[in-house]
Amino acid sequence: MSGSGSLPTAGRSPGRSSREAGRTRPAPRPSVRKWRVPRPGAGDEGMATVWTAFVACALCVVFGAVLALGQAVAARHRAGGAADLAALAAADRALWGERGACEAAARVAGAQGAALVRCSVRGDVADVTAAVALGPYRPAVRARAGPAGPPEGLRGPPAAVP
Repeated sequence: MSGSGSLPTAGRSPGRSSREAGRTRPAPRPSVRKWRVPRPGAGDEGMATVWTAFVACALCVVFGAVLALGQAVAARHRAGGAADLAALAAADRALWGERGACEAAARVAGAQGAALVRCSVRGDVADVTAAVALGPYRPAVRARAGPAGPPEGLRGPPAAVP
């Protein structure tokens, strides 16, 4: 019974060939979990992108509101300027009568890009209202023009001159 090969030899485990005798099996891999345990602060990954988008949207809304306010103010100033000039034109033509004065005021207001809404001339004082359409805004502004001095109803006796 010498060397039949059925007896285990030193250093070899039974059932292995001579090639596998020197190698060891690798240790089994630990099972990989699909879900990791969250570490502190790990739940806010990607929040900078969300906050950046939110801030950008908020700035767009504020910018739009500022632009709308600016357009409303520009329309109001344009209407005010047109009304002032139309009132001056009507006061200048007050001696021609109300019709002639209001025609002059309408021409001046039209040249300024405004529409004459109302015009009246009493004595030498012209009272006009002009409106400008700029976008969704249509402000109407009233202006009066006439000679310098207190209104006719408030005039008293002339002041004594020393």
